[in-house]
Amino acid sequence: MDIDLRFEPVTAERWEDFEMLFGPQGAFYHCWCVALRLPHAVRTKMLPQERKDHIHSRIAAGPPPGILAYSEGEPVAWVQVGPRHDVPQFNSPRTVSRPLEEADAADPSVWAVSCFFLKPKLRGRGLSHRLLSGAVEYARHMGARFVDACPIDHVKQSKSVTLCIGSTAIFDAAGFDVVERRKDGRPLMRLEL
Repeated sequence: MDIDLRFEPVTAERWEDFEMLFGPQGAFYHCWCVALRLPHAVRTKMLPQERKDHIHSRIAAGPPPGILAYSEGEPVAWVQVGPRHDVPQFNSPRTVSRPLEEADAADPSVWAVSCFFLKPKLRGRGLSHRLLSGAVEYARHMGARFVDACPIDHVKQSKSVTLCIGSTAIFDAAGFDVVERRKDGRPLMRLEL
């Protein structure tokens, strides 16, 4: 069965939709998608409500830190997509996702797709390809020159939590190229728009 998806940027007016999608667990284990926004030492000391408040403030401040996917009027998925500078931990010199050039971390035209979240009942149905396509189109519309990602090559099952960063296969299919391999199984990939 084909699922109709509509994509919208996550704005302050869509906070309740974001909150409903993430549910009481805040997506993955109360993450609230702050893992790439805050240093590990900071976020691990935060209570789940503090993480939720942090992303709520970020969404309220704008610009949108990603897109929501809707099906039949209900929020069913989220993709964190935006300029690299909006996800500072994605740029950390100690990470496999660090930029090719140091200046890319501050360049507003170099974007990153860094997290996916899909309602559990819809996982394993190939929707990640459509979510990535929506993210790329949004980045293009917002003037990005490049979109970077640091997916994972292999997982034991398609519903694995580690797929919140995306599978290399979906980025391959979308035309991303491997531009650096700093760790086995975690290529840095890039799409030129």
